[in-house]
Amino acid sequence: MPVQPAAPPGTLRRAGTRGGRWGKGRRLDVGLPATPTGTLPPRDERLVALEKWITETVQAHTDPGERRILHGYAVWHHLRRLRRRIGDQHTTQLQDMNVRCHVTAADNFLTWLAAEGLTLGTCTQADLERWMTDPAFTYRDETGHFVRWSVQHRHAHGLTYGTIRWTGPQGTIDSEKRWADARRLLNDDTLPTADRVAGLLLILYAQKIATISQLTVDDVDITGGTAAISFGTSPVILPIPLAALVHELVATRRGKAKIGTPDDVPWLFPGGQPGRPLSDSQIALRLHKIGIRPQQDRSTALFTLAAELPAAILARMLGVHIQVAVQWQKASGGDWAAYAADVSQRSNRAHQQGEDTHAP
Repeated sequence: MPVQPAAPPGTLRRAGTRGGRWGKGRRLDVGLPATPTGTLPPRDERLVALEKWITETVQAHTDPGERRILHGYAVWHHLRRLRRRIGDQHTTQLQDMNVRCHVTAADNFLTWLAAEGLTLGTCTQADLERWMTDPAFTYRDETGHFVRWSVQHRHAHGLTYGTIRWTGPQGTIDSEKRWADARRLLNDDTLPTADRVAGLLLILYAQKIATISQLTVDDVDITGGTAAISFGTSPVILPIPLAALVHELVATRRGKAKIGTPDDVPWLFPGGQPGRPLSDSQIALRLHKIGIRPQQDRSTALFTLAAELPAAILARMLGVHIQVAVQWQKASGGDWAAYAADVSQRSNRAHQQGEDTHAP
């Protein structure tokens, strides 16, 4: 199993310092990049519900032209893109909401045009701006996407709607809270093991709650006292204290609807329904109860990791798209040159120390 080089100095060192059983200078480093069981995978209920909702929304339009346009936008653009993105994974709550918001925005605009005796083909820039000032106007960004898509596919002509480029996280990057939370989750035995592991995977490895929810025991490789977990294409070697927690979770996990032994359950976080994992909304609620802010804390983790690692390694380690990794790297100010120089210096120092050791 190929393993990526260790993270740059300091990448998770501070979580193991400043007191606690893993303090006293003990370093908490991250080793970077350490199946199917033959049964049918569980049905993606969220995707099924989304497809049904889209069909009902499209069929609610009586005009054939409107139905054709809305069907093309919802099914051939958004659903096809969603299926390609999730692959053999399940649809997340955020992905579901994103598609619904975009389709709702298109539906609202087409409905308003029909009430005004207009179509996309006859809509002018003045009409579009009139809709944007209407009290019923919502989903500003999503409406802009539909307008640009309509122009691109020649359903509309001469319409312009600007877009806002993402420049980085909007919230505060609180690194001190990140390390404090990591130390607390590593050392507080009063918290449930599942909550501690889920929180640490989010705080230390910037994992989405939806990804954490879908983790299975096959994603974890435990050998002796070490453990590796796969988020993307390359396994991640876990630090010893977190590896111990994961080992405990694998051995003791049990959902509310669980009957039998942990070996019968494929999910790392089994849920209350038979054969289903703990939902992302349930995990989010449990993390909130122990003081973890999933969205803000994940942004802090991504920002920190992106400042220290090249985008390609970040993408392989965390399982995020390479373009997402590049955007976060730009936002954090990290770059390939700095990382490459640091690795080169460490290699040179190690080589020089080796020569000094063998010198007569």
